[in-house]
Amino acid sequence: MTVTLKQSTGPAHTRIYAYGAARGENLVPNDDLVGPIDSSDEWIRQRTGIVTRARASSDVTAIDLATDAVAEAIARSGVAPSDVDAVIVSTISNPKQTPSVSAIVADRVGANPAAAYDVNAACAGFAYGVAQADALIRAGAATYVAVVGTEKLSDIVDPTDRSISFLLGDGAGAVIVGPSDFPGIGPTVWGSDGSKADAVGMNHTLVEFRDGVTPWPTLRQEGPTVFRWAVWEMVKVARRALEEAGVEPSDLAAFIPHQANMRIIDEFAKQLGLPESVAIGRDIETTGNTSAASIPLATHRLLEERPELSGGLALQIGFGAGLVFGAQVVVLP
Repeated sequence: MTVTLKQSTGPAHTRIYAYGAARGENLVPNDDLVGPIDSSDEWIRQRTGIVTRARASSDVTAIDLATDAVAEAIARSGVAPSDVDAVIVSTISNPKQTPSVSAIVADRVGANPAAAYDVNAACAGFAYGVAQADALIRAGAATYVAVVGTEKLSDIVDPTDRSISFLLGDGAGAVIVGPSDFPGIGPTVWGSDGSKADAVGMNHTLVEFRDGVTPWPTLRQEGPTVFRWAVWEMVKVARRALEEAGVEPSDLAAFIPHQANMRIIDEFAKQLGLPESVAIGRDIETTGNTSAASIPLATHRLLEERPELSGGLALQIGFGAGLVFGAQVVVLP
């Protein structure tokens, strides 16, 4: 006798129910950072578009920020915390290698014993998490999923480094994803190019630090390489995401790219040929680059400032360390 295994199935469609956000409580202006890098407020503004960046105090962790963001997303979604049966956290700044941020956050927000795991895809991590939440729900493996990008990048900054240190901020952005009567999350276009892994990432390993060979590992980047890759290669990814979703640039209500650099954001929008009617997330000006948290933080702020965007289509795209990328079109809650 042959036994046939059962496989779970779920709803045909998913959507994002709500966003939540948490930012570092300290707004750090450019003038506070320019001394060690021999720079100026004017240079930073011209090169990056950043005026201030949000940074958390020493006693606040990426776990704390994630907890606050998820709690807000749950409250706004109308979903009971106990009904959230999976928590996906994207971060590169977990203060410990283990346990996962996600398991702790699930417990803190009342979702215990939800499935929980962390994703290390840097600035593309939120798009990765949304893709996985969509797939888990449509496969019947979960009903409601919390996805959060959280970073405390000030812990891994060298204040004397001119390549990236002045860009970085602290924060967390979260969403609740659940079943839907209509398609609310388009196909995800994602991938990586590990051949350029040295373009942006940590400069040392924890083992080297332990052995006294190197100082504390911090983030570094090759700015021109990252800029060219982000503008020229990621525009192709964004166009593919639009095409696979069956959407034209003129159909969009909003464009929310990873908040890497204002010049990248502006050039990105230009290359895509976005009409003036499309709202563009520019949270980097006052929050800084928060890696995995940047897309949900920018979306959260945009919806706070422009509530009429609710129900419209948004193209979101993340790209970062390891030259990992992910893009999808979503319906804004």
